[in-house]
Amino acid sequence: MCGIDVNVEALKIARERISFESNNLYEPKLIRANSANLKGIVPDDCIDFIFAHPPYANIIKYSKDIKEDLSRLELNEFLNQMKLFSKECFRILKKDKYCAVLIGDIRKNKNVIPLGFYIMNIFIQTGFTLKEIIIKEQHNCKRTGYWSKNLNRDFYLLAHEYIFVFKL
Repeated sequence: MCGIDVNVEALKIARERISFESNNLYEPKLIRANSANLKGIVPDDCIDFIFAHPPYANIIKYSKDIKEDLSRLELNEFLNQMKLFSKECFRILKKDKYCAVLIGDIRKNKNVIPLGFYIMNIFIQTGFTLKEIIIKEQHNCKRTGYWSKNLNRDFYLLAHEYIFVFKL
């Protein structure tokens, strides 16, 4: 098991959450790296399963000064980085193995931006086959309380995320 993130703080949180007795079957690795460029870190065709949960473009910023942090990018730049990421996933994943991506849509100026479907299309264009779309209901949105009290009824909350399951 290996976790990759550009943010040292995220890796510290992950380390705390995975510190459990593992019967010494494996030692989880946490690596500070940009997952859009893993050359020299992860060889070709060596991973059995990828699970990714990227930030949703610039909705919640996870750092102030980490250049590679996707949460700091505007939509077009974010999508360009996701294209690079999908190519890295394609490179490192073994044939006939799976890659799952958890992502949701976003809203700007009361309009939905179908971020999930943009990401789905990027992975398909990279060469992955879409095996499944799982809809995950989301209850812990940052602004749910605000919208529950102040909903002006001219749009619905985005209360779901997608788990896109791809096969190589």
